[in-house]
Amino acid sequence: MEDTGYIGTMERINILAGVPEALRLLGEAGFERVVVTNQSGVARGIFGEPDVERVHRELAVRLARHGAAVDAFYYCAHLEDCDCRKPLPGMAHRAAEERGLDLARSVVFGDRGGDMAMADALGIPGILVNEFGVYDGPEPLFRVRTLLEGVKLFLERVHA
Repeated sequence: MEDTGYIGTMERINILAGVPEALRLLGEAGFERVVVTNQSGVARGIFGEPDVERVHRELAVRLARHGAAVDAFYYCAHLEDCDCRKPLPGMAHRAAEERGLDLARSVVFGDRGGDMAMADALGIPGILVNEFGVYDGPEPLFRVRTLLEGVKLFLERVHA
């Protein structure tokens, strides 16, 4: 989704071009599509956890209209003092445990240093999706402009 700040309402959902196709390709290749996201707006009192869950449900509905899906959403509603807030790997470990995922065969797609730091903490590849070029974080496996470009590159060069 486009980063529109704290995303506690449906009006702020803007699915970027190519995302549905990227998610379809990952699913067709046998990958679970799991979103892990920091939602500190909850801890800051900007919106509540029910708002985060409504946004995730609406995002799933909009993706389904394009034949795409996310298999699970995990979020951290804290500001600090937890093991789930990215870049810490707690959410990914929880997802792996609950969903029977093999982290060694996983990849992180993300647009921030915290995403790539989480990939490093997990010992798995990170692919930076950042069309703006400004980035300060661990060196990713690849740098791409769009999720679709990153998924295609991953499937052609790494997963193959």
